[in-house]
Amino acid sequence: MNPYLLGFLAPFVVSLLFRNTKNGKKRGVRVDVGGEPGYAIRNYRYTSPVETAWEGISTLAELFEQACNWHKDRPSLGTRKLISKEMEVTKDGRSFEKLHLGNYEWFSYGEIFEAVCSFSSGLVQLGHDGGERVAIFADTQAEWFIAMQGCFRRNITIVTIYSSLGEEALCHSLNETEVTTVICGCKELKKLIERSGQLDTVKRVIYIGEDEIHSDVSLAERSTSWTVSSFAEVKRVGRENPVDADLPVSADIAVIMYTSGSTGLPKGVMMTHGNVLATISAVMTIVPNLAHTDVYLAYLPLAHILELAAENAMVAVGCSIGYGSPLTITDTSNKIKMGTKGDTSVLRPTLMAAVPAILDRVRDGVRKKVDAKGGLSKTLFDLAYSRRLLAINGSWFGAWGLEKILWDFLVFRKVRAVLGGRIRFLLSGGAPLSGDTQRFINICLGAPIGQGYGLTETCAGGAFSEYDDSSVGRVGAPLSCSFVKLIDWPEGGYLITDSPMPRGEIVIGGPNVTLGYFKNEEKTKEVYKVDERGMRWFYSGDIGQFHPDGCLEIIDRKKDIVKLQHGEYVSLGKVEAALIVSPYVDNIMMHADPFHSYCVALVVASHDAVEEWGLTNGIKYIDFTDLCQKKETLKEVHGSLIKAAKAARLEKFEMPAKIKLLPNPWTPESGLVTAAFKLKRETIRKEFSEELSKLYAS
Repeated sequence: MNPYLLGFLAPFVVSLLFRNTKNGKKRGVRVDVGGEPGYAIRNYRYTSPVETAWEGISTLAELFEQACNWHKDRPSLGTRKLISKEMEVTKDGRSFEKLHLGNYEWFSYGEIFEAVCSFSSGLVQLGHDGGERVAIFADTQAEWFIAMQGCFRRNITIVTIYSSLGEEALCHSLNETEVTTVICGCKELKKLIERSGQLDTVKRVIYIGEDEIHSDVSLAERSTSWTVSSFAEVKRVGRENPVDADLPVSADIAVIMYTSGSTGLPKGVMMTHGNVLATISAVMTIVPNLAHTDVYLAYLPLAHILELAAENAMVAVGCSIGYGSPLTITDTSNKIKMGTKGDTSVLRPTLMAAVPAILDRVRDGVRKKVDAKGGLSKTLFDLAYSRRLLAINGSWFGAWGLEKILWDFLVFRKVRAVLGGRIRFLLSGGAPLSGDTQRFINICLGAPIGQGYGLTETCAGGAFSEYDDSSVGRVGAPLSCSFVKLIDWPEGGYLITDSPMPRGEIVIGGPNVTLGYFKNEEKTKEVYKVDERGMRWFYSGDIGQFHPDGCLEIIDRKKDIVKLQHGEYVSLGKVEAALIVSPYVDNIMMHADPFHSYCVALVVASHDAVEEWGLTNGIKYIDFTDLCQKKETLKEVHGSLIKAAKAARLEKFEMPAKIKLLPNPWTPESGLVTAAFKLKRETIRKEFSEELSKLYAS
């Protein structure tokens, strides 16, 4: 053979052989467990669930103190300097707040430890008793983390509440846990004042913020019996009057986390220090080369276990954590003033956690820019993407080696700049990530996406895909802190004896499985069980299947399955995941009725995509709401959904027969989705009951 040809082919052959080796890798293996019979898998590297990764460390307070001692002079928590706020008025008269933000200002680990100790002492001076609970009701920021660790140093249980939680759920959470001290942000203080008459046990409020909320502070002091203090004031008092720590033990409850819940009032999940530490210890094994040189962007809700566990894991190894927000994350984010850089451009993180909704938006934003440029730019992007896709799929003609470097330089370098250009690992959780988005982000960012599966009840621990697993649509093997078991669900037709893969309800066991629901013994007994060997299991209600290599795939959910008039079963979540890839869809909720033989869908329109289609096709309309009601628009969007359904090989009865196109997005603030952007089905059904009735009647 020609030696030049051999030299050219060598990288492709090596890559192909390497991929075949990886594809044959056993990532999870069978394990004998107690309790209900099922098909159980453990992580291939660990024979028993991991409880801690650090000798002598059994609580989050000990882990934090150790990190501060080890990394005393390194940058710890960073916040961007606010230069100015401005109101921008659009052509249609709507006003939007825009922020001019500067660089990150950093505190060292030593300084953060001092702040935590001061805040902890300040709580005591304020009169907060060790047996009372503290609620944190604020957006993600450095003060949130400091407050949490300050409480842990006094063995105070914190109650976490989403800043977007509705009035009824907020009052229920605070009253049920008998919270006496609330730590809140500026806008949350207003919510508390408005509902002060409904809060039975609150005595003290600590607000995060400065001069701009003096009027609200005065109102709170006049209209309530609360003691109102600023965060800075509590730290100052504590610094001047230090109090010794009262550290917790592993079995003490660290957090009562109120899920935003897709149905009904939220439930408070009781997490011990040992529960959360087990998940953090497992995270150490899945992020490659996690070290103090990494920079993490924190912007997801700290009231969500995904973010809380992630930030504690980052601190454990001395990473720098820069705080941002979903509204300022990129240069084109809604709250970023024109000409001002977004959080990722300034911070240039190496690690990020994300929920699928945010990754979907990144994908759609990149595609929109590429399509808008057209010409040579679009041709190059499409070619580069197809070559990388061939490589990942194991083709001989894929873009490996020098060709990969070329495409990265010519095409994907610009895409990576959207998230700062240095991302080396992305963690996705909170909801299923579509295979299309996972592959797109992976190729464009050139970094692996670790897709995880877990629940609040398991401290986010369950399963996680490894960095060298190039497959999509799966959530990997069990984490090192967990065993994952499938049990039969005969009613839904899922059995562990199914071929080619065992299927069933997912049950998770291990030290990360929480104690249960606060003051809800009945529900706790329903979904938590301890087997004869002492292992605690949580019954998730999700349906999964195990691949031959021991990796888990989520394929259904018990609550999402509806039986149609003629006996066909429709998995609403599965259909939604298939249809949301349509470029016209920002969000979608399928609806099935047992008294009808077909499904319908509520579709939140992607403003840019639908409007662009309308302009391109000469559709005359008054405003976006009017455009969404046009017959031509409905036909176009419905056709796109059917195309996506066919591509996903859905059955005809699974495809939406009729749709309602909605102009306004579903946000956590609207109460229609959770903080992790999961659908609140019952809330949406009630909100749009009239529209749904019309779809079935027409």
